[in-house]
Amino acid sequence: MQLTRRNFLAGSLSMAALALTACGGGSSNGGSSDAAPEAKVYKIATDTTFAPFEYAEADGTYVGIDVELLAAIAADQGFQYELEPLGFDAALQAVQSGQSDGVIAGMSITDARREIFDFSQPYYDSTVCAAVADATIASLDDLNGKTVAVKTGTMSEAWAESLKDQYGFTTVQFDTSDIMYQDVVAGNTAACFEDTPVMSYAIATGNVALTIIAEAASDSEFATPYGFAVNKGANPELLAAFDAGLANIKANGTYDQIVGTYVQSVG
Repeated sequence: MQLTRRNFLAGSLSMAALALTACGGGSSNGGSSDAAPEAKVYKIATDTTFAPFEYAEADGTYVGIDVELLAAIAADQGFQYELEPLGFDAALQAVQSGQSDGVIAGMSITDARREIFDFSQPYYDSTVCAAVADATIASLDDLNGKTVAVKTGTMSEAWAESLKDQYGFTTVQFDTSDIMYQDVVAGNTAACFEDTPVMSYAIATGNVALTIIAEAASDSEFATPYGFAVNKGANPELLAAFDAGLANIKANGTYDQIVGTYVQSVG
């Protein structure tokens, strides 16, 4: 998948305005501006550093595939929301505790998570990978006796945990992708495990000096689609609105426009 750097201000004016309306300053209302004052404003939790799905611009505005998809769906369905950048693990906990109404954060749909959350229809297919900064590490075999970095609560962490006995490495957890990458670049850990589109984007845009050495098979349990989620049995109307809006923006080309702004091919 060929990737391209996002130029938020030079993109489509309509999509830029939509994203800024939903997420300006990191947390503000989205959806129709003429909604009734008493209409519910949903609290939607997200990650903080997971480009190209969600990340902050220099001015603090949150952008990315997830951010813009949510804004477009809210506009299509006429609901309001506040975006809450909490970090991945904290976002999931906020939904479970009822502090947030939903989460969109590059969250893989798994059977285990379906026991806790209700998911939307998938909106992006993903897999996971391992990346290194040390050129002498060329494969998972070279991680024997070393420590690798993983992100708490993620599918990439699950993949690393499934491999550590076979390849003889240990894991250390991080809350955010950027700090995890820095630890590997600094040489404190030998590799990091991450979602492939996120790692590929970070490498292609020059944000990190890392190299992918392994990727989970596309037909494995670790190649899972992303979905929007709510706490199990809660906010069914929000979940239904997300699915309806997703179908509409796929049909009218908005979905391809948003994803194509960050990656040159979809799927």
